[in-house]
Amino acid sequence: MGAKVLERFPAGSPRGSWPAEEYAAERRAEGEPATVVMDLKSDAFLVVVPVADED
Repeated sequence: MGAKVLERFPAGSPRGSWPAEEYAAERRAEGEPATVVMDLKSDAFLVVVPVADED
């Protein structure tokens, strides 16, 4: 099982601002199983959805 990145957000957002979480919540409201993960190498939050691997 893999994941597709829908959007990426820099980790340095202003205090009290959660743009990645807000974006993921909007996608979930549309029926997509969006999740927020942290990419430590790029210091960014990624909004991802699962995708089935092609065999």
